[in-house]
Amino acid sequence: MLSAFVSAFRTPDLRRKILFTLGLIALYRLGASLPSPGVSYKNVQECVKIVNGGDSAGIYQLINLFSGGALLQLSVFAIGIMPYITASIIIQLLTVVIPRFEELRKEGQAGQNKMTQYTRYLSIALAVLQSTGLVALASRGQLLRGCPKDILDDTSIFGMIIIVLVMTSGAALVMWFGEQITERGIGNGMSLLIFAGIAARIPSEGKQIYDSRGWITTALVAGAALVVIVGVIFVEQGQRRIPVQYAKR
Repeated sequence: MLSAFVSAFRTPDLRRKILFTLGLIALYRLGASLPSPGVSYKNVQECVKIVNGGDSAGIYQLINLFSGGALLQLSVFAIGIMPYITASIIIQLLTVVIPRFEELRKEGQAGQNKMTQYTRYLSIALAVLQSTGLVALASRGQLLRGCPKDILDDTSIFGMIIIVLVMTSGAALVMWFGEQITERGIGNGMSLLIFAGIAARIPSEGKQIYDSRGWITTALVAGAALVVIVGVIFVEQGQRRIPVQYAKR
């Protein structure tokens, strides 16, 4: 494995792609920890600790896992990559319903570029919708339930509009990061960003399991996760060699 990494870094083109990908992932994690303007960072951190001690966040804990902890902290990249994924699924489903989309799909690369453009527009619309709902929940104290402190310094209309614009811009920037990694880096950019967000939560989630369940449960969870990873890699990289015989010509 180490020899493969060394040989990869010795190749100039591959090394440039790897460093480019790592640089964008580092910027993504930086934006995930950078609080949005108008958000009380100190109160958010205290409220997150209170929420992590119970089940007050509900379904938001799962979404928070995919964003690498950025959602409940109301950071610049709080919305993350989820609007783009949702928009991609919606566009794929509408391809069967809308004849225009079906025609674009059959036009090849030009039609695919047009579909990608529609996906971007829908992603921005969904980002505005999601950020607006997130800020509205935060202003009413329903995002981090059980915390008595205000996580927004400015609850005026103008202040909340600024937060929504910042989060929407962050979602657009994350979408651009994913596309750039796919085009100029290595692997699928969206998948790598999702992996980076989940991997960033592994230490804190593992510590939480250890503190509440003990080392035996933690070891079982880690073992199950390792088995799942090995199984996915085995299926993904699996090959079946089929002998093919050609008649003499």
